[in-house]
Amino acid sequence: MQRFRQMRSLQKFTSVHASIHNHSSLKRYLVDRQTYKLRRWAALAEWQSLAS
Repeated sequence: MQRFRQMRSLQKFTSVHASIHNHSSLKRYLVDRQTYKLRRWAALAEWQSLAS
């Protein structure tokens, strides 16, 4: 928190970080390997489309 000078920029960063983390953070122990790889591939493809 000390790196952010304004509370608004901290809130903006945390909201974006939370949405990206929730999207890309998959619980590996809950799914089999093939499903995990497919979900990671889909998340990466969506991230690349959003970033470009």
